[in-house]
Amino acid sequence: MRKIILSIGALVILASCNNQNNSSDVTSENATNAPVVMVTDTANAAAFKFEKESYDFGQITEGEQVSYEFTFTNIGKSPLIISDAQATCGCTVPDYPRKPIAPGEEGKISVVFSSAGKTGMQNKVVSLIANTVPSKTELHLIGDVKPLKTK
Repeated sequence: MRKIILSIGALVILASCNNQNNSSDVTSENATNAPVVMVTDTANAAAFKFEKESYDFGQITEGEQVSYEFTFTNIGKSPLIISDAQATCGCTVPDYPRKPIAPGEEGKISVVFSSAGKTGMQNKVVSLIANTVPSKTELHLIGDVKPLKTK
């Protein structure tokens, strides 16, 4: 009886170790395909200060493109490193600096929105992943796309 209890106990321990190993393989990076930035020293972290976090492009006609540059300053104490920028759909394409932005320096996030096939009110979100606290920052392109009038 004692051997059976010990065997069951050993199996439970092994099974729990196996489960821990499997779950640790699924990281935030694997689940979202976005890099994970870990900041341990929050007092000295980099920090965004955007002139505007939202740009209202007003009213455009379907098929037109809108471009905007979001300007920011690193107001933190460490170089700001943007590891990724993703938009909510393929109609919005962000471009971001690949080199670190020193404290006090400016940078720009360029965003192009193509309204082809889009009508109505739009709120296109660009998510930035950086060594900031929090690590995710969102920018918005907002406006109204009027349908293309056909003759």
